Amino acid sequence: MTTFGQRLTGALDAHGALCVGIDPHEALLKAWGLDADAAGAREFGLRVVDASVGRVGIVKPQVAFFERYGSKGFAALEDVLAAARDAGLLVIADAKRGDIGTTMEGYASAWLEPGSPLEADAVTLSPYLGPDSLDKTLKTALRHRKGAFVLAATSNPEAAVVQQALVDDDAPVEGQRVAERVARDVGSMNMGLPGALGSIGVVVGATVDRKAFGLTDMVLAGTPILAPGFGAQGADPADIPRLFGYVAMNVIANESRSILAVGPDRLADRIAERAALYRGADRG
Repeated sequence: MTTFGQRLTGALDAHGALCVGIDPHEALLKAWGLDADAAGAREFGLRVVDASVGRVGIVKPQVAFFERYGSKGFAALEDVLAAARDAGLLVIADAKRGDIGTTMEGYASAWLEPGSPLEADAVTLSPYLGPDSLDKTLKTALRHRKGAFVLAATSNPEAAVVQQALVDDDAPVEGQRVAERVARDVGSMNMGLPGALGSIGVVVGATVDRKAFGLTDMVLAGTPILAPGFGAQGADPADIPRLFGYVAMNVIANESRSILAVGPDRLADRIAERAALYRGADRG
């Protein structure tokens, strides 16, 4: 059985770096002629899945835009996750969960346990209750041949004060920044896994200076990089080599608004157009 990293490599090789975000904002639902409710979010998500199949290899539903509708929203999300996975897409659930102990075990079961109603191929996680708090969750991911993406350097400006802070002097690497410590801890989970790309990755915004966070090529070698910030937020497919250098081949480039805003009638063509740009970009 292949690892998540191996499946991810296959998806990137076959379809390129583009990951389509499934973000049913209220404004987008209305623009698509859908009601701003769970049924509308479900229909929105299923349409994005249908338009993505055969054009990209990865989709990323934003959990918050389903969760806002309560139990019906989660039921809608379950249908979207299942449809995407049944269609052969890799699904990253953008849940950003982060806690300790048995709470994290519960989250791991919800998003990564085979057969769970919310089963995804990978989930986003927050390490800011301490990277070690994610240990059991990451081990659960590896045990089930799943993946995870841990927040390291995010694009929101207010994050820098935490993510660029220096770790205490007893850190294994002197002068290490918090984001670097997160990335090193995450990268260590991939040791011994088959293939050039690991199963446990990091989130690094495409609009940040990653080296200001200590995220050098050496630190990120072999680590999948989920990179929001492409499209409407300013980064372009042609920027990948400049932004990510030696680790450009590790990048999953997420676009949401720049694709979804064209509406359902042009959605498939827009995805195909954007995906072709990523395949045409020199990724190193």
